Amino acid sequence: MRRRLIQSTLAVVLVVIAVFGVSLVIVETRTISNSAQERVESEALRLASIIDSRVLAEEKVNANVLRNPVGKDQYVLITMPGRAPIEIGTKPQGDVIHSTQHGEEGETVTVQEPRSSVTREVGRTLLIIGLVALLAVVAAVLLAVRQANRLASPLTDLAETAERLGSGDPRPRHKRYGVPELDRVADVLDSSAERIGRMLTAERRLAADASHQLRTPLTALSMRLEEITLTDDPDTVKEEANVALTQVERLTDVVERLLTNSRDPRTGSAVTFDLDEVIQQQLAEWRPAYRSVGRAIVSSGKRHLQAVGTPGAVAQVLAALIENSLMHGGGTVALRTRVTGNQAVIEITDEGPGVPADLGARIFERTISGRNSTGIGLAVARDLAEADGGRLELLQAQPPVFGLFLSRTPPARKPDEPHPTVR
Repeated sequence: MRRRLIQSTLAVVLVVIAVFGVSLVIVETRTISNSAQERVESEALRLASIIDSRVLAEEKVNANVLRNPVGKDQYVLITMPGRAPIEIGTKPQGDVIHSTQHGEEGETVTVQEPRSSVTREVGRTLLIIGLVALLAVVAAVLLAVRQANRLASPLTDLAETAERLGSGDPRPRHKRYGVPELDRVADVLDSSAERIGRMLTAERRLAADASHQLRTPLTALSMRLEEITLTDDPDTVKEEANVALTQVERLTDVVERLLTNSRDPRTGSAVTFDLDEVIQQQLAEWRPAYRSVGRAIVSSGKRHLQAVGTPGAVAQVLAALIENSLMHGGGTVALRTRVTGNQAVIEITDEGPGVPADLGARIFERTISGRNSTGIGLAVARDLAEADGGRLELLQAQPPVFGLFLSRTPPARKPDEPHPTVR
């Protein structure tokens, strides 16, 4: 591209120089020729006037008297009645420019000048025109190279940016070039880079959330299947199989919710449900795990509370908090329900050391963990709570008390929207 830009610029300059240069040469040649002819004619008239004045004054008219006014390249022939011709200068050979004038006293003055003098002057003019044209070409080359670099370099940068986007590096460059069209392309590429970066971040976040949220129901399902393999009692097998089926349904709900959140994190299916059912379900799922480490999990507080939200999402939030107490807490884990204003609150506490002072409210940030864990469990739990219009807070650091706040008022429905049902 750079070479084509230089070639096209040079072609335009050369065409302009050729058109105007040829026209200028023709005009200057004619001008110089006309000036030489006028100079010879003017010289002949001047000499005729001098001769007339000297004849009238009865002064001598000879070559010595008239030599000084005559140019060195000119030849003059003067003829007067009754006198010998007077010659001044050397008669030129070849093509000449000449003029003949007649005086009032009958004299004839002929002035000749070799055309070579005109040729020399034309040559000097052509040399000047050629030098100017050469300077114009050099200036055009420099300008063309500068413009080519100004246009080609940004295109190279933009191509590299597009290649980086294609190779998975979505960092915007925020580089502009002072050319509106190229800056527009750079704006589009930077916007695309930011969108791709957000998409990649969302995909990574989805993968991390899926890994964390699927781990708990899979672990519970594995425990139920182990119980089945260790017993021969048909009733126990049937009971554990029913619980396993419940876990499979919950696992399906988690997958569906993950896919929904990947499209729109605020898209939920909030309904009015009984908190006791979700809490008792979590107690039943986690008691074996707590029993295996010599700990207990209990519930207390106000019963038969109705809350608005997605039961599956609330169950995942409680599971994340219960698992967090199992991994980082100690002693008995208690789930207490209460009412504050128009909100139902579930508090989860244990008898462990609590949240370190250096973490504080940062406990809900991703990658923040008091121990060697993923650090995304509480962040995912808060996102799930907020997606249902609730909130998850750390009410007390030591001993740790987490509070899940859920609205008790059903969301406003559109006129054509059907009543939600609990799955």
